[in-house]
Amino acid sequence: MMEGTKLEQVIEELTLLLLYLTSWEEELVPGALRVHRTWKNHRFEALDALVEKGYLDTTHRAKSVRITADGLAKALQLQKKYLER
Repeated sequence: MMEGTKLEQVIEELTLLLLYLTSWEEELVPGALRVHRTWKNHRFEALDALVEKGYLDTTHRAKSVRITADGLAKALQLQKKYLER
């Protein structure tokens, strides 16, 4: 069985990967700034940890989160780690 912190890390990684895979792009500034958004329908503990690490940006009132540039980079690494074997 996995140790608690290792299990939490895997849950966070898979949560970020699922958020990325189910995200959509929004254009904030026409022709310029595009962001990835996704619904926050995962464990709040995992979402809070990803916000603390700088991978997500959100407010408590919003039903969706924005994946940051660091979050996108990490999600692409996780995609290779878990899906491209």
